Amino acid sequence: MWTIWVIIFWISTVLIRAVPPVCDLLSVLKKEEENCAETLLLEAKNRTPENDLLLSSGRCAGMWDNMSCWPSSTVGQTVNAHCPEFFQMLTGKKGFVYRNCTREGWSDPYPRPDIACGYNVNDTTNEARRSYFMMLKTMYTIGYCTSLVTLTIALAVLVSFRRLRCTRNYIHMHLFTSFILRASSNFIKDAVLFSSEDTNYCGAHTAGCKLTMVFFQYCILSNYSWLLVEGLYLHTLLVISFFSERKFWWFIALGWGAPTVFVATWATARQLHENIGCWDINTNASTWWIIRGPVVLSIFINFILFVNILRILMRKLSSPEGRSSDFNQYKRLAKSTLLLIPLFGVHYIIFAFFPEDASSGTMEIQLFFELALGSFQGFVVAVLYCFLNGEVQLEVQRKWRQWHLSKHLRQHLSTSASNGGSGLTQEMQMVKSSPPEPRRAALQRSSVL
Repeated sequence: MWTIWVIIFWISTVLIRAVPPVCDLLSVLKKEEENCAETLLLEAKNRTPENDLLLSSGRCAGMWDNMSCWPSSTVGQTVNAHCPEFFQMLTGKKGFVYRNCTREGWSDPYPRPDIACGYNVNDTTNEARRSYFMMLKTMYTIGYCTSLVTLTIALAVLVSFRRLRCTRNYIHMHLFTSFILRASSNFIKDAVLFSSEDTNYCGAHTAGCKLTMVFFQYCILSNYSWLLVEGLYLHTLLVISFFSERKFWWFIALGWGAPTVFVATWATARQLHENIGCWDINTNASTWWIIRGPVVLSIFINFILFVNILRILMRKLSSPEGRSSDFNQYKRLAKSTLLLIPLFGVHYIIFAFFPEDASSGTMEIQLFFELALGSFQGFVVAVLYCFLNGEVQLEVQRKWRQWHLSKHLRQHLSTSASNGGSGLTQEMQMVKSSPPEPRRAALQRSSVL
């Protein structure tokens, strides 16, 4: 009976794909079974002749029923056990299951484990949640694919054109790279965690999936770090109006170095205090805040920077000096600042201090914002910082005209050579006999191209 319930929950876990995978449930069950064996062994060692005499009238031996641990009890006693930990991982609900010790042995558990622990297999809402999570997975897969393609193109554009190489675009390139890593790590994580439903797979690749989760957490942290760098850089330009190249290396350290420290600390804490499964389930809040804390802090700082940037821009735009030649510059900065609101991940702070209760409706809303909408964040960044950037558009147009002109000249020279060079000779003579001013203007136009 107990085994049937275990199988039901395993199947539900695999289908939903948004709750702990089978390997983590097996790992938790194995750990609880080991703890139960130690408890029963200690109980047997501490048994005294007086206790054996007391229990001679009737007793129920301690046992592990594949889900819960039941200590030895006398006839007529009712024993309670907490809901198994893997049930709590699935439902987020804590409860109790009871057994009576009778002369025939242990009674069946009551209430039914699925009901006592907050999961009703006959409830149609489970099917609705399964459909919702599958839709969510489809949305964030499309979002990350779209972001990955557009960010790769945008990064190639900024790297290819020499005139676009400046501190501002260098920071944009690092931000694009962090978004690319975030999208890639998400696909790698899904491929590793859900690559097989065979339970024999769980023990063979534990180290690999842990390294995958470490890489995934690093990509998440570095992405938020570079969003913070974007906010700090814009704030520095407005407040100081001068940016030292030395500060750029501090930004590099903040964007790529700081996440390394936090992720290494988190991995060490998981190995020592919460070494369960593939490290994709966070049951210890203090360990999880090693990752969650810096993310919330970066978003909070970005929000403060945004408010301060908006205040500075409004003050400068309303001043008489703001109506000078710098007006258009500040207007562009104001527009860019307003567009930074969704890019800074401000929505994350709304759910940062909410309890992560899988049974509550807020979890589904939070997952929608962080996965479905957040997956398109890289696409929005690529569009705003590259494809809609006037400087980038002018450079692309200039290169296109230059390429088109050189192609036309090659075709013209090829045609002239096939005609014996007469056309080329005539054109050279026309250029020589032409007045100096038009020739100078033609050279100027060619230099512009």
